Amino acid sequence: MSEHAGGTRRIGGILVATGLVALVAVPVVVRDGGGLTESSTRQLVILSPHNEQIRTEMGRGFAAWHEERFGEAVTVAWSTPGGTSEIRKMLVASAEADLREGRPVGGNADLLFGGGSYEFNQLSRPVEVDVDGETRAATILEPIDFSPAFLEEVYGDGRVGDEPLYSAEGMWFGVALSGFGIVYNREILESLKVPAPEVWADLCTPKLRTWLVLANPGQSGSVTTAMEAILQRRGWDEGWAILRRMAANSRSFVSSASKAPIEVSLGEAAAGLCIDFYGRYQAQALADAAEALGVPGLDRLGYVDPPGQTVIDPDPIALLRGAPEAALARRFVEFCLSEQGQALWQFHAGFEGDPANGVPRGPERFELRRMPVRRDLYAKHAALMVDRVDPYAVASGVPDYDRSMRAFIAPIFAAFAIDRAPLLRKAWDAIVDHPAYPRDARGLVLAEDVADPQLRAMLENFDAMPEVAGPDGGVIGLAVRDGRSLVKAGWLRGVWDGKGLWPPDASPTTEFRRRVGTFFDDRYREVIELGSHEAPPATGGSSG
Repeated sequence: MSEHAGGTRRIGGILVATGLVALVAVPVVVRDGGGLTESSTRQLVILSPHNEQIRTEMGRGFAAWHEERFGEAVTVAWSTPGGTSEIRKMLVASAEADLREGRPVGGNADLLFGGGSYEFNQLSRPVEVDVDGETRAATILEPIDFSPAFLEEVYGDGRVGDEPLYSAEGMWFGVALSGFGIVYNREILESLKVPAPEVWADLCTPKLRTWLVLANPGQSGSVTTAMEAILQRRGWDEGWAILRRMAANSRSFVSSASKAPIEVSLGEAAAGLCIDFYGRYQAQALADAAEALGVPGLDRLGYVDPPGQTVIDPDPIALLRGAPEAALARRFVEFCLSEQGQALWQFHAGFEGDPANGVPRGPERFELRRMPVRRDLYAKHAALMVDRVDPYAVASGVPDYDRSMRAFIAPIFAAFAIDRAPLLRKAWDAIVDHPAYPRDARGLVLAEDVADPQLRAMLENFDAMPEVAGPDGGVIGLAVRDGRSLVKAGWLRGVWDGKGLWPPDASPTTEFRRRVGTFFDDRYREVIELGSHEAPPATGGSSG
């Protein structure tokens, strides 16, 4: 192990001395998720949120591809300190520390591999610090200059739906595609007498109280993307109403998107939000285990992409600034974008292929169940894929996309759900236990869907969204695009610093979360208070 800029860095953890990202220096090697061994072999260091199965197959596949093509043995060392959102925050903190101390940014790892395009776009922007009145800035990612011909060969027109598949500046390149949907346990749903979900609103049924599992969007970029899809597709008010009921039905809020399908497969939850390949992979793992135990027909895990209500997002890879093995890192990206690298995402495990005739090999041990990014792979080899899904055929753009929505998801969800989960559930119980609440409701029931004035008032309070203080003494509503844009810049990006809206030593985002949380607290208590009065006889209502 070596030291860089005065701080010891170690694999798979966090730099204890400074609280920065833990990366690794040569010659430590991680093979197949196993232990550490000494080696003099040339080594690539990759920072990633990917699971062990992906790391194993992509690391092993690259080593074989590189030796075949260049006649040189290489190894891949993986550092896995958390989800992509957490990795981004640590990389930014590390870059800020390097800039303040006058050190070169980076230098401990070669690539960042895995996560959504949003996180990579954020990392493409310069990190800036002020040192004695001097602004110091650097990007965490460095561009790779691939030829236009190569990019066209891989990406075609370069888009899936409305989403770009790679950075125009060469800062990141999509290597797989991710969809976002619902993973569910058929046995649990059957016991609850709940049909298999098809759309997001199906998770709003009161029969699922305490039976959902959601990941915290403040810790999971992929779950943030799934929640953003709900808001963009269903609109601000209705989208938040769906998310509020999902949260009220949840038994827990986990820290990682990968944990939801595990809890659902174990029967700890009936359903949850999930990245497509996590859901498909967990279903595959469950079926494989059942087969090994001689239990036929075990298919209790299901997954669905709500039609027309989700997004397809590229899963990128990028070169880190100061990469010690920049040339080798570029080769890894080329491998990931080659037909051989792309085949590992979707071909059957153990498939030997016919490389001499242009048929790539499959993964050695694990079926990864990811959607490749190369459009031509679907045309050439669709019959060889585990999942017969063509993302380019089903992807659609979001009409009138609002770029401000995403920034509000983590603080607002934390304020109305995570910070006051018991109160949220108590208010939800008061609503669904009201005698006028539709007994057969499966989807979304809003105030406008019921006739009973007491229940209507309870639902209006439950779904109410706050207004936010502006710098001129007025208030700004979040229900309209212009209001969200103003509050995003003013509060969440700190543009209104010094305007007296928050204490000088406070974080504006933290203060925003606290204040809107107080609003939700009051509304939930009003719901509970209304529900405590004796309700009139049920007059019925319609379900949404």
